Amino acid sequence: MTRIVSRTYAVRQAALLAEQGLHPVMARLMAARGLTETRQLSTKLDALIAPTELLHMEKAATFLADAIEARKKIVIVADYDCDGATACAVAIRGLRAMGAIVDYIVPNRFEYGYGLTPEIVALTAQEKSPDIIVTVDNGIASIAGVAEANRRGLEVLITDHHLPADALPEAAVIVNPNQPGCGFPSKHLAGVGVMFYTLLALRAELRRRGRFDASNQPRLDTLLDLVALGTVADVVRLDANNRILVAQGLSRIRSGRAHPGIAALFSVASRDVRKATPFDLGFAAGPRLNAAGRLADMSLGIECLLTDDTDRAWEIAHQLDHINRERRDIEAGMQEAALASLENIEVRDNATLCLFNPDWHQGVIGIVASRLKEKFYRPTITFAPAGDGMIKGSGRSIQDFHLRDALDLVSKRAPKLIDKFGGHAMAAGLSLREENFAEFTAAFEAVGREWLSSAALEQIIETDGSLESAYFSLDFITLLETQVWGQGFAPPVFCDEFRVMNQRVLKERHLKLQLEREGRQFDAIWFNHADSLPPRARIAYRLDANEFNGRTQVQLMVEFAEPLG
Repeated sequence: MTRIVSRTYAVRQAALLAEQGLHPVMARLMAARGLTETRQLSTKLDALIAPTELLHMEKAATFLADAIEARKKIVIVADYDCDGATACAVAIRGLRAMGAIVDYIVPNRFEYGYGLTPEIVALTAQEKSPDIIVTVDNGIASIAGVAEANRRGLEVLITDHHLPADALPEAAVIVNPNQPGCGFPSKHLAGVGVMFYTLLALRAELRRRGRFDASNQPRLDTLLDLVALGTVADVVRLDANNRILVAQGLSRIRSGRAHPGIAALFSVASRDVRKATPFDLGFAAGPRLNAAGRLADMSLGIECLLTDDTDRAWEIAHQLDHINRERRDIEAGMQEAALASLENIEVRDNATLCLFNPDWHQGVIGIVASRLKEKFYRPTITFAPAGDGMIKGSGRSIQDFHLRDALDLVSKRAPKLIDKFGGHAMAAGLSLREENFAEFTAAFEAVGREWLSSAALEQIIETDGSLESAYFSLDFITLLETQVWGQGFAPPVFCDEFRVMNQRVLKERHLKLQLEREGRQFDAIWFNHADSLPPRARIAYRLDANEFNGRTQVQLMVEFAEPLG
């Protein structure tokens, strides 16, 4: 069941924000999102939390500065998603700018698995001969891998943002806002954000040593388009600190200062860099980069981000676009198979969903889990074969169900059931033996039944209430676009009653509508919904500036609708 509700906000707080100069509707939106002062909307770089507030950051800066001065070879071991790829590119570009000898490796996910495993350490030692390994967007759970590196005489610096297990690896240094004892106020930095912060601290240390001064130090703000892409694509919470990073990155993209690879990704996705939005990063550039790690080798995506050759960036971006089209085809087939397998199951009787298909592709199960979670609003894990009798699962969760903690509880109750797991509240991965799938499904469902009430399994469409007709305008849309909206800082969704004047289905998938309210008519579209609406409906919608045939007009993007009368 799905319900529309309005966000609550303190009227007095909204009035205070309006007195500080915010547009009255914007003041209401910000009050509903917990803001108390307009300065919390600042996107200036000097408003960032200081790098020194990250635990062990000064030690990490000294460690890297010593390595640069000693001419030690550093090898970045990257994760294979968009956050990992952008973090790797930021590390390579930033460390090289500061004089480091640095290379990278991003192992094939299907051969070597996730994180700094002993096998990846052996591969890195064999192919790259490093003195130091630096992990980006991984490593916090790599106890065995770090032990293997130590055995080989390799030092390890871990930069990560994932939640740690009960024990930490014995690395030379660990920088992670979520490690025990770290008081960094923003626990939502993406992996690329942690690496960017590490570079800021390193540059400060090299300034202290006299290697640079304010006039000749490397410009790290040039990396912010990469930071913005990784942050949005990893769907981390856009708290005040992350909004600064994303806003600064978008500013560089819009002003034509993006790296060639990001500009090329926008181009193949038919997106205008001059009007770049978080949506473009998360749903256009990000998926094309992620596709390389899902179906092929993320080193292709990293090369796209590292090249300064516009022609080469364009060539790689087209390859990534082709891989992404292949990914979409595979995903469509897997989703069709998943829905078919659920036809004889009353999903409403379940608190969770777990699905396994021997024909599914490891690289796409996360996307399919996400689609099923959206459709049925249940914590969902989809599994694919991983060879040698093992299966790998990728899960997506709903509000009030911490997925990694749920897996941890299953693991504690049945210690031999899960081979390994890790992740966040809303997304996690695991592996287990195929023969244990049924037992795991039952154990996971048991946790779901304990933790989730029937009310928690209702999908709630949160809206910002009614919007005055005067603000159905391009000027107001432009005002909304001055803010960075996304995960944890939800884009405005309004709710009003409309008359449905006309409706038709486009491409057998999308509902195109003509709506009327207070004597004005508006075009609207409800993507991935083909069922018609009654003559009158209560509609939750977003405002959009739709360009067609050289003309721009207001369009409503329908999020949900329910009949009236």
